[in-house]
Amino acid sequence: MVQAPPEWRISEFVLSLTAASDATKRAYRTDLSQFAQWAARGGIDRPDDVDRRWLRRFVSHLSVRGLSRRSVARKASALRRYFAWLQRDGAISVDPTIGLAAPAGSGRLPRVLSVGEMSEMLGDGSVPDGAVALRDLLVLELLYGSGLRVAELCGLDRDAFRSPNTHIDVVGKGSKHRRIPLSEPATKLFEAWCSGGSDDFDEAKLARPADRDNAALLVNLRGKRLGPRDVQRILDRHAATPTHPHALRHTYATHLLDGGADLRVVQELLGHERLSTTQIYTRVSRERLREVYDSAHPRA
Repeated sequence: MVQAPPEWRISEFVLSLTAASDATKRAYRTDLSQFAQWAARGGIDRPDDVDRRWLRRFVSHLSVRGLSRRSVARKASALRRYFAWLQRDGAISVDPTIGLAAPAGSGRLPRVLSVGEMSEMLGDGSVPDGAVALRDLLVLELLYGSGLRVAELCGLDRDAFRSPNTHIDVVGKGSKHRRIPLSEPATKLFEAWCSGGSDDFDEAKLARPADRDNAALLVNLRGKRLGPRDVQRILDRHAATPTHPHALRHTYATHLLDGGADLRVVQELLGHERLSTTQIYTRVSRERLREVYDSAHPRA
């Protein structure tokens, strides 16, 4: 990706996002660099030359390119935070993003897997033979049994679990820490991984065990910390149908609510800042209950 000229101060802005995740920082850097390149083609070389008219043109340009509503909304959010930062810093006198309209994200959630589908994917809870199988099953159990975000899973360090603890400490969005209970199968898998399974994986599967990321709990075949693509490959090997890793987190929340869990408790477990975010799952749960009612009740 071509870097924007220094006049745009994008690197400084990204450094100011101290509470943002690494993924958010990368996305904002990319979005803002793309905007700077697009603006340069129209003769705009500095952020203080941008007005609302140019921003509206950019949003229209993104829509014409066929980007999803969610992607356009994210890029608009990046622009709002960037120009607000420039105004606070005194680089511009007026924030041109005030009143900028952009399509809201679709709010579409991944498909919720059934209890039967999850049981088929995860097995009977026993510890599998083989280091790769052990690692893969631990990944799946953490995504579904504890509802971790993919970034939270990949960010786990070796000291995240200490036997005989039944909880793990994770770092979520905004660098917020929270403690999450482990399922019984996940606890057994953790104990097996930490008591020799990880070493077996390193010795049997890594071409250069000395290059392993020693801080990471879970690594790929290159010894590097697991990334989102690695997690997707693991799920591709074990899911009966194409499934996104985030669908397991949605399934976790929906199954909790279906089982009678309190909404505030689910909010805490998921690490949502706002209850309204968690309430999305109540809609999904209600829809699933309606489907069961329509298919099972003779008067439906």
